[in-house]
Amino acid sequence: MSLHFHWFLPTYGDSRNLMAGGHGSNMSGDRPADLRYLNQLAGAAEVNGFEAVLTPTGLWCEDAWLSTAMLLETTDTLKFLVALRPGLTSPTLAAQMASTYQWQSKGRLLLNVVTGGESSEQRAFGDFLSKEARYERCGEFLDIIRQLWTRDDAVDFVGRHLRVEGAQLARKPDPLPPVFFGGSSPAAGTVASKYADTYLTWGERPDAVAEKFTWIRGLAAAEGRDLTYGIRLHVISRDTSEQAWAEADRLIGALDPQLVANAQQNLAKSESEGQRRMRELHGGGAAFSADTDARSLEIYPNLWTGVGLVRGGAGTALVGSHDEVADRIAEYAALGLDHFILSGYPHVEEAYHFGEGVRPRLIQRGLLDADDRATEPVRGAFLPSLKPASAS
Repeated sequence: MSLHFHWFLPTYGDSRNLMAGGHGSNMSGDRPADLRYLNQLAGAAEVNGFEAVLTPTGLWCEDAWLSTAMLLETTDTLKFLVALRPGLTSPTLAAQMASTYQWQSKGRLLLNVVTGGESSEQRAFGDFLSKEARYERCGEFLDIIRQLWTRDDAVDFVGRHLRVEGAQLARKPDPLPPVFFGGSSPAAGTVASKYADTYLTWGERPDAVAEKFTWIRGLAAAEGRDLTYGIRLHVISRDTSEQAWAEADRLIGALDPQLVANAQQNLAKSESEGQRRMRELHGGGAAFSADTDARSLEIYPNLWTGVGLVRGGAGTALVGSHDEVADRIAEYAALGLDHFILSGYPHVEEAYHFGEGVRPRLIQRGLLDADDRATEPVRGAFLPSLKPASAS
């Protein structure tokens, strides 16, 4: 068994602190996401053995296609999990873009299909469909793309929202880009079961994740399909548990309670079922104050909800020693998880903490295949030499 680990590419900027916003709200970091920094970040992910980097989409970040395409020449093996919003471009053009990307990158494209959970943000892009209608259109969009990628003859399609006639690609993508898809609503489950290759969830307690996967497996089985599964989490991993929780304390200690209150007020308006579930994990931040202890936001061993106090979307983190983080990953993997999409603040430094600290432990447990990068990790100039993987 070898799990797949991916990192995150914050095209809105990076920071040593938690950043408010995202998923319909403005977001920026004090480390601008210029090309020089994105190259540094992609290099850190590649050096530390991450298979791909997830790149977001929305008004609050840079364009995912252009940002990642500019990084192809400065990376060798790193793949790019590019976020794509159906309905903001034609399915034929999107299929063509993916084919071009796959050809020029020699197969380094993965697609994260984002239906769009916030109507206000969608309207800014010229999309005025309701949430339910967006999921209907998403299914039609993915149906057309899959046909374009796999059929030799021209594609004609007439749906409720989309229509193409005589659509055909001059070049098919090889290999086909895997489609990652997330969503917690019934409409999302229907689309995922029919068109996703990998179903994604944000980080919830293992029992909640298991329940969600059972639901999706049942829907997929009814379609005669078998999916893989992934989870999106942040991570704070250190030599000792005390060091990791000290960092978590530092992160929330820098938050202004009014900032948290404003962020939660905005997130409460979200149409996303997944966002509602994220807010429920920490109670909507109602109990947060300047004196809040990080451990009070731990809802399961090493599962911390502090990030979600101000950040939309994925709001939980694995916090603990390298061994503890490896323990939790093993627990989630036992549920049938194949993909872990991780991130941390700042993203360059945290990629090294995970790559040098947790990755060797996962190899020892047989959860990850060893390779040259994992057995002889490159040390970051800003990081101390870590304890060997056999250390407690």
